[in-house]
Amino acid sequence: MSYESSPQLKPHRAKPSTAEVNEMKAEYDLSKTKSRQDPYASKPKKPVTVRLSEDVVQYFKDMAAEAGVAYQTFINRYLRDCLAQNRKVEIKWPSAV
Repeated sequence: MSYESSPQLKPHRAKPSTAEVNEMKAEYDLSKTKSRQDPYASKPKKPVTVRLSEDVVQYFKDMAAEAGVAYQTFINRYLRDCLAQNRKVEIKWPSAV
């Protein structure tokens, strides 16, 4: 399977050379920065199985590609925004005839 045929695969990145690492260390002195706790460490993600329509998945994949993130990450961020905004879905079922 090639990288082009699967958007989930990421290209392999070679490790930077010692010279590149030393150059980065000289440019960015992080010795005086304060450490902080990872804000997402207390919010582990739970794997779930959800059956979605193909057009719904494609819609989110397209939006995720525009944003430059994985589609599952995009869906999670979208749902997190719904949670933060306390959005409620209004479902109106068709009336019986």
